[in-house]
Amino acid sequence: MTGESISPSIGPTRTESDFLDHCKRTVDLHPDSHWRIVVDQLNTHWSESLVKWVILLEGLDVPAHEIGVKGKSGILKNQETRKAFLSSPDRRIRFIYVPQHSSWLNQVEIWFSVVVRRVLKRSHFESVDKLRERLLKFIDYFNETMAKPYRWTFTGRPLTT
Repeated sequence: MTGESISPSIGPTRTESDFLDHCKRTVDLHPDSHWRIVVDQLNTHWSESLVKWVILLEGLDVPAHEIGVKGKSGILKNQETRKAFLSSPDRRIRFIYVPQHSSWLNQVEIWFSVVVRRVLKRSHFESVDKLRERLLKFIDYFNETMAKPYRWTFTGRPLTT
């Protein structure tokens, strides 16, 4: 773990196919590794296409009736069945879903706050392309000079007032 941003996705949308493409690019960096992908509760993070990709990528022999039909049966039946499949500890590619209203558990939120402070705050961009260019330059700079693993400091003790 280096703390580097290894597979940035900068696009105009955040659709199911955008997230799937991001996951594919990221996993392709180390295709034989085990991956733990921490995500929030955005519905694209437990999509039908993501389930089918994990089944294919891991070479799972899952009968069609167990995969099922979205909205009707099997793994694809609903968001809970898809999330259960994708978050199973048996998966080589495992998704970990942080609870709603707990963005502080998702370490990428720290990265987002750095980007806001260092790139976006008090900035003006002539175009989306200029913004994209500036973000990619910052990611290169960050990886070269600032990247380090984020250290988890939360102890689990309740805050006192």
